[in-house]
Amino acid sequence: MTAIQDIYDNLVATGELTRDPAQEAVLPEFERVRAGLAEPAPKKKGWFKKAKPEAVKGLYLWGGVGRGKSMLMDMFVEAVEVPSRRVHFHAFMQEIHAGMHQARQEGVKDALAPVAAKVIEDVRLLAFDEMQITDITDAMIVGRLFEMLFEAGVTIVTTSNRVPDDLYKDGLNRQLFLPFIDVLKEQMVIWEMVSPTDYRQNRLTGQQVYFVRGSGGARKRLLELWKDLAGTGAPPLILTVQGREVEIPRFRNGVGKAKFYDLCGKMLGPADYLAIAEAVRVLVIEDIPHLSRHNFNEAKRFVTLIDALYEAKVRLICTAAAEPEMLYVEGTGTFEFERTASRLREMQDADWGKDT
Repeated sequence: MTAIQDIYDNLVATGELTRDPAQEAVLPEFERVRAGLAEPAPKKKGWFKKAKPEAVKGLYLWGGVGRGKSMLMDMFVEAVEVPSRRVHFHAFMQEIHAGMHQARQEGVKDALAPVAAKVIEDVRLLAFDEMQITDITDAMIVGRLFEMLFEAGVTIVTTSNRVPDDLYKDGLNRQLFLPFIDVLKEQMVIWEMVSPTDYRQNRLTGQQVYFVRGSGGARKRLLELWKDLAGTGAPPLILTVQGREVEIPRFRNGVGKAKFYDLCGKMLGPADYLAIAEAVRVLVIEDIPHLSRHNFNEAKRFVTLIDALYEAKVRLICTAAAEPEMLYVEGTGTFEFERTASRLREMQDADWGKDT
């Protein structure tokens, strides 16, 4: 078993990482969890109940985007030798909802119980990427689910862009959610990762991010950027928005990838695009076509999508049929598209998306 600090030092020595004080400061917490899971699990004693392992106190790592939280999580999970699962929080909750639906179909009175039992059977460690709660159905389920997992000895480590007190902020019936925040604080060490360096942004600084199809190997260069940011093996991310499913076909480490028609050729609206902008920090969009009266509805959705990405400071990488000013040159909506073209230009700037 190799200590987390040793793994980090080796990556620095080989040039794969640059030493960062904010990253190093949290390594002892990751090591505490790793070492605790490596020990024989102490059992809880209880009358007439089968003894259960005590959960090693988890870690809630939060801070700005691009600080290396997901990278540290990758390193940690690879070092852990107990049954574990690394999964994006949205995808995990979608699985929970699907499992509960199946349980209800089978007439199970408490639909959450068998779903939680399956998770407990499969893993001792759950590692979540980007924990955030924006959906009321998630908010009403997650508290009881986590209590069941903690009680059964499952350890949870998660990254987030939000301090726990801001989870489900301003959400409907939020007062019912507040006890869950107290559970998080009791069962997990809350650690803010403060670093002046945005590594994801720095990877894109000076890089071309808007490519016109057919010019200079546009597709190849876009794929190289995607691979550098997200690596390989990126699964879909399913978001639940007002009871609907919205899919980003490929997603990893806060970076999403989709074709234009995946996002704008479907009946999506402002709430869907706001959810996408909330879920991703970088979005790769392929094959933006010429826009006109012939695809007016798709064009309107594209304008709404760009507005959502712009306001959320999401970094955009894309291939398109033309430069921004020449994407929409005829038909109703050309005047309104001028603002979108301007935003597309601004979002190509090297400093776009940096924290202000």
